[in-house]
Amino acid sequence: MELQEALRSSGAVRDFTDEAIPDETVWRLLDTARFAPSGGNRQGWRVVVVKDSAIRARLRDLYLPAWYEYLAISSAGLVPWAPVTDRKAEAEAARRAPEVAEAAGRGEGGFAENLDTVPVLLVLLADFRALAAVDRDFDRYTLVGGASIYPFAWSLLLAARDEGLGGVLTTMAVRAEPQVKELLGVGPELAVAGVMALGRPARRATRLKRGAVESFATVNRADGPAFTAPGP
Repeated sequence: MELQEALRSSGAVRDFTDEAIPDETVWRLLDTARFAPSGGNRQGWRVVVVKDSAIRARLRDLYLPAWYEYLAISSAGLVPWAPVTDRKAEAEAARRAPEVAEAAGRGEGGFAENLDTVPVLLVLLADFRALAAVDRDFDRYTLVGGASIYPFAWSLLLAARDEGLGGVLTTMAVRAEPQVKELLGVGPELAVAGVMALGRPARRATRLKRGAVESFATVNRADGPAFTAPGP
């Protein structure tokens, strides 16, 4: 697949066929993704390939409460857990999570409820010892450390797309990080960066929709004019 096509068409895939993905394929994807950029080339990512059915089921159970909380907060018109938000309104909305969970339990369930059955389930970890988090001591939410971890995740998704697979990186399980770390035997020097599901897409990808360049790029200053395409 051409790089331009992959970059413009690799959306999140959460619905997979029952086709098993061989370990050889998973190893090959990881072997390609390891060339992702990272600060100082320290490659601070670690990956747990979760195959045991009991561990998968427990991981799903740890995932679901955050997912229902996410849905409850979203239904109130808020961005869940945004660093800048109305915390009081968020807390009030989150209290509806049990209602959301109850409603979900009456159906067949979607991606979250069936997380344990996806063909490939990976837990992505970040090694705090390898991250040059230059904003570590700022009086705000720290962000920079992820720049040495998440490109690896994106490279993994692109590598999967090149093999006709699809997937998604989700961070819901981070809400239960202590329990997830205990489940997987993760040491204190590591953090849970996300959970990735991979498999053969159940349907063809739809056309992706994104904001135009002018909606997010400005000239010289954040409050400057929009950066527009050159004229003919």
